[in-house]
Amino acid sequence: MRPTLRLRLTLLNGVLLVGAGAILVLLAWLLVRDALRPTDELLPGTTVVLTDGRTLDAGQWQRQLVDAASQELLVKGLLALVAISVVGVAGAYLVAGRALRPLHQVTATARRLGEATLDERIGWSGADDEVAELAETFDAMLDRISGAFEAQKRFVANASHELRTPLAVMRTEIDVTLSDDDADLAEYRRMAGVVRDASERANGLVDALLVLARSEAQTGRRLGRRAESDLAIGTANALSAVSREVERIGLKVHTSLRPAPVVGDPGLLDRLAGNLVENAVRYNHLHGRIWIRTGTDGERSWLVVGNTGFEVAPADVPGLFEPFRRGGQERTGARGSGLGLSIVRAVSDAHGGTVKAVAQPGGGLEVTVTLPSADPAAAT
Repeated sequence: MRPTLRLRLTLLNGVLLVGAGAILVLLAWLLVRDALRPTDELLPGTTVVLTDGRTLDAGQWQRQLVDAASQELLVKGLLALVAISVVGVAGAYLVAGRALRPLHQVTATARRLGEATLDERIGWSGADDEVAELAETFDAMLDRISGAFEAQKRFVANASHELRTPLAVMRTEIDVTLSDDDADLAEYRRMAGVVRDASERANGLVDALLVLARSEAQTGRRLGRRAESDLAIGTANALSAVSREVERIGLKVHTSLRPAPVVGDPGLLDRLAGNLVENAVRYNHLHGRIWIRTGTDGERSWLVVGNTGFEVAPADVPGLFEPFRRGGQERTGARGSGLGLSIVRAVSDAHGGTVKAVAQPGGGLEVTVTLPSADPAAAT
């Protein structure tokens, strides 16, 4: 028999029961031997007359009495101990099996689990004890796993859609142009431009997916690369990269870039700042505003990026950090891959920070990223 938990509990209960019973029998035996001494107070040489007419020395009679009582106590006590032990061990086995039944349910449920059976739950309705707590914890874990699977399915479906769209555009343009016998050089140039734009979109999506996967892989783990960085410098570089687009749509940019030292992966931190600035420009409107602040209080460093733009319902704000969500609009009719804020959240989590967004009255969004301030000793 393998040493199951039920068997171990039964054996433990049996050992304790037999041990306690043996101690009680021993104590009773000692008490009887000490108590049966009626002739100790008699004079030496005193005799006693038995019912059968025999005359015995009082001391000899006492020894016979003590030996007989002790022997009878031991025999009956051991028989009672054996009977109690058998009943106790059997009862312990049954009780342990009943108490451990939810564990068997957990095991059976875990064995049945698969992608198609993630809706199964234990649903324990017994006593509110440790076993019930374990069952509830297991059910909660299944809820999280089921949610993660559903999110993964949506992510794969959306990623497939995003990649399929530019590929379909390229194929359509190529097929239409090649099927046109009268197509001239200008038509081929136009087709080449469309194909190039679509390929750039696909390449940008792949790059964003790689950054997101890299960031999420480091969440909760030690970063593969750690160095001192300044959010203010990364934000200034991001602003410089979008300066032409800012001028083209006439945006007013207000900045307060104070030092915001952090320790982490410089590439990921630059991508975090770049995504926030790019989103502030991409989802703005003509002659809108952007405000950016960085700073630190010694323990936490922060980056705040806000922008005007279309209105965002407060209830839709949490969904903006999900992959392929573009300001409450899904895929169609919006620029970008919809991974910007997802990457920001993943990078923030990987660095032990937090990120929150607040919808602005009249339209727009303000995103605040807070990270632990730089500790020079933590950089490697």
